[in-house]
Amino acid sequence: MLEDAAPFFIGPHRFDADDEPALPVLDRRYTLVPEPGERVLGQHQLRVTGHLLGPTERTRVWRLPSPATVTVTDRRLAYVCSGSELSLVPGRGGRTEARHRRPARLSRLVSGQIRWQWPSRLELVDGPDGGVELLVVCDALRTIRQPALALTGPVAQIGPLFRQVRRAVATFRLVHAELVDLSPPERDALLSRVDAAGPARGAVTLPGALPVEFLSRDDYYRPAAQESPAWARPGSPARDRPGSAC
Repeated sequence: MLEDAAPFFIGPHRFDADDEPALPVLDRRYTLVPEPGERVLGQHQLRVTGHLLGPTERTRVWRLPSPATVTVTDRRLAYVCSGSELSLVPGRGGRTEARHRRPARLSRLVSGQIRWQWPSRLELVDGPDGGVELLVVCDALRTIRQPALALTGPVAQIGPLFRQVRRAVATFRLVHAELVDLSPPERDALLSRVDAAGPARGAVTLPGALPVEFLSRDDYYRPAAQESPAWARPGSPARDRPGSAC
């Protein structure tokens, strides 16, 4: 895995071409390079963390120690964090070291993305320091645990971001019928998501989501105390130019 690889620990299950890049393409200023025809809808500076949601608990698996640049387009949400070392989240036993076969230098550039085929719901929950968290939750194969990306910021910023993401996901799925199979009730539900007002707190489902799968079989069964971010796995030397992401 490359040094600028995403710490998000899921990959697409299907409907991804063999030549599709695994990371968002960035320019030399570490800004997202849009794909042909892709429209940028907004950019935000937010705290970003990765979680696993279980039936009775929520486990934070990784965090970026400084605010990331989060770009929302009509196809995906991409994030880039640079200039500081990544942080491991200690397990219940106090373990903080990465699980790898050889020493690895932690990257100072991290990027990742979630394409609009994948989110199954959005949640607004109370965050730290009086802020709000937007959870972008996906359904995973062969497990009841759901990977989620948490974006944290003030209410005045996260509220509009919630509406922006919900509208972008719904519009994408309605327009790209070749990627997702929608029943008439699901189409009606997505149409209602385009312009509806956002909730103060709570969850909104996104019909037509595709499942994702973990990059490693170990991620399905590893106890919470042994969780480690996917970016900590052995990788290749960093390239001169940041890579692509999906």
